[in-house]
Amino acid sequence: MFDLPAYLSRIGLPARVTTDAEGLHRLQRAHRLAIPFENLDIALGRPIAIDSAAVFAKLVVARRGGYCFEQNRLFGDALAALSFVARPLLGQVLLSGTPSPPGTHALSLVTIAGQNWIADAGFGGSYAPPMPLTDGAEASAPDGARFRLQADGDGWTLLRDGDPCTTDGRGGGPGWRPQYRFTLAEVDDAAIAAGNDWAATHADSRFVAHRIVSIVLPSGFARLTDRDYHRQVGDAVSEGEITDPRVYRLRLSLMFGIDLTREEVAALGLF
Repeated sequence: MFDLPAYLSRIGLPARVTTDAEGLHRLQRAHRLAIPFENLDIALGRPIAIDSAAVFAKLVVARRGGYCFEQNRLFGDALAALSFVARPLLGQVLLSGTPSPPGTHALSLVTIAGQNWIADAGFGGSYAPPMPLTDGAEASAPDGARFRLQADGDGWTLLRDGDPCTTDGRGGGPGWRPQYRFTLAEVDDAAIAAGNDWAATHADSRFVAHRIVSIVLPSGFARLTDRDYHRQVGDAVSEGEITDPRVYRLRLSLMFGIDLTREEVAALGLF
């Protein structure tokens, strides 16, 4: 049984949202402001479990973060508990020079009053707001970035036009940049598990190669990729390389709300 009051408390919402587009926007925004994107358990040698009980225990009870398969499992469970009509989708991230394989990114399809929307509480590259599933639909994020949906053969591509400083550092440059591509195909637990396994274990996965943490800010973005820290709010930028594990641990706690022990920070292999 999903503990909706505990989830709403975790994301800082005082009450249930309405089951309409406004409610969907409020829920996803609060989720991303409160729960960091992170993959640190991979470096710590821990399996990434994505069943409902495991993600709730980690992201809500233990107040940790997670990546797309964890975040969107939790978000999907919350949508169901709130009586939204939703189902999972799979896609591929296009930000790095070489796209990830199809089926290695998770998001949600939400149907409201007969209109399909995409919602993604687990895209760590930046903040992508919920959008109606319509060719050419556009939306703006609070950091000033714009997003556009484009029909693409048998699927869809989400594009972004905005300051690369309010992203995780990938896909920079002016103009519209593809973020990820997805299809509306029905997916089962086996397909989701396979995508999660690739992300958590494959040598080509960015999550195996790097220790990544990020958080959406009310009008900006903060990220910690390995030892490189970057935070932007409006025009104010703070960045640099962290060379002291004590500073890294403190930054994790104060900026991202992730509390690791000294031993766990040492086990990340960054210092």
